[in-house]
Amino acid sequence: MQKGALTVTISAAEYEDLKARIAGYERLKTQLCEYETQLGKYETNIAELTAKVAWLMEQFRLAQHRRFGASSEKSDSTQMNFFNEPEVESDILVPEPELIEVEKHFRKRKNMVNGKLPEDLPVETVVHELPAEEQICPECDGALHIMGRETLRRELKLIPAKAVIIEHVRNTYACRHCERDECGVPIVKAAVANPVIKSSFASPEAVAHIAAQKFVMGVPLYRQEQEWNRYGINLTRQTMSNWLIKATFDWLEPIYDVFQEMLCMRKVLHADETSLQVLREPDKPPESKSYMWLYRTSGDTKYPIVLYEYQPNRKAEHPKRFLKDFTGYLHADGYDVYHDLSDAVKVVGCFAHARRKFDEAIKGMPKKDQAGSLAMIGKRFCDKLFSLERGFADLTAEKRLQKRQELSKPVFDEFYRWLNPLDPPPKTGLTAAVVYMRNQREYLERYLEDGRLEISNNRAERSIKPFVIGRKNWLFANTPRGAKASAILYSIIETAKENGCNPCEYLTYIFKNVPNWDIRHNPNYLELLMPWSASVSRRT
Repeated sequence: MQKGALTVTISAAEYEDLKARIAGYERLKTQLCEYETQLGKYETNIAELTAKVAWLMEQFRLAQHRRFGASSEKSDSTQMNFFNEPEVESDILVPEPELIEVEKHFRKRKNMVNGKLPEDLPVETVVHELPAEEQICPECDGALHIMGRETLRRELKLIPAKAVIIEHVRNTYACRHCERDECGVPIVKAAVANPVIKSSFASPEAVAHIAAQKFVMGVPLYRQEQEWNRYGINLTRQTMSNWLIKATFDWLEPIYDVFQEMLCMRKVLHADETSLQVLREPDKPPESKSYMWLYRTSGDTKYPIVLYEYQPNRKAEHPKRFLKDFTGYLHADGYDVYHDLSDAVKVVGCFAHARRKFDEAIKGMPKKDQAGSLAMIGKRFCDKLFSLERGFADLTAEKRLQKRQELSKPVFDEFYRWLNPLDPPPKTGLTAAVVYMRNQREYLERYLEDGRLEISNNRAERSIKPFVIGRKNWLFANTPRGAKASAILYSIIETAKENGCNPCEYLTYIFKNVPNWDIRHNPNYLELLMPWSASVSRRT
């Protein structure tokens, strides 16, 4: 035994008791470690559930705003001052404005009647006269005469559409001399223009009116059928649908093909797509999604073209095929298929989509947390870039490029210097906005390369809006052939509208002339059908 060691003698019972106590302590220690591990798991679960609740509350607030709030993404001008606003806005060369004192004055109330009556409408004059027995002077009983007229008001009278039957009668001519003196008598018949649809009572005006009602005004065929029935005309929706499809593929499709060739010759285009339901799509259930793709010219062209194309899916092969002859810049959103086109196509990103993500992140926050939030700062950066673009709207492409390099690029670079270090919580609206901005930087920055380019793809979104509004009325297409006909009709109509033509009159002009022109072999006729041609402008 070592020196100084203490020896304690215990009994066997005491030893067993001490041994049991030590074992109990070990078990308690093990249980304590298990409790600590379980507590850590609980804390992790609580953190995950808290984050999930925060995400769900954000989605709930965003859904409530979409349902009950305003859809506008307009910024509040009182919140435009973010941290670098003085540095960006200041210009020492701009003098201080002179202040003048304005005396109090009274403003004349504006006329509550909005709009202006067209000068070229026919005028019907209604003259209000005294009855003959009252045209007597109350003083001397002498006869009254008209000393003047007073124009009281002008009213706009709307005349509902009316149906008229056009009966085509052809004269047949023969020679009296030959009838009397010759064995053979020549018979000559007057020339008759070909109908828009053979063996049908459809007229160019009727087909154009039905198409304009559906594709311009958004009136489904079943509602048009009800209106025709109220006029006593039994015109079924099946008949109207057959007219539209037949006239589209016979007379409008060649014009659509020419538009596509001309579109791909431009150097700046816009693209977008939206869903469409087709009930009788082969090998697909009726509730599945098909897509309507949109391609259009940019603001740098004199004669705009807007084209729709129906496809059963959203695969990259469709824009590749449609734009196979195109080389240049393509404005698009962040959809990946546009980035997989040929090397000759440079995709330009959309700052409107980026700004929208910051806006949605703000709307998903509680009201008290919105002002001064990171999402608000990101949105203000986008607002500043859009504000600069509005100032460049009237400049030439060369001057606009110069101004962008001087003013827009420093704001853009500062935006990303602020954005890159951010580490927002996962699964939040701010995270989606930050990730989008980081992934799309190459494409968002591209609009700074050329003055012809635009900061957003809003031009395509505005062009696809008529289809989206119409879809809310007629809901779906019945067959792929009908969906393709709708794409062609929308293309012709929207291109006509972009070029200042009346769509109904333009379609009437086409349906009257194309059945009598050999447009597939005579390109001169096609030139006469373009909505910017002088012959079309005179009539539409």
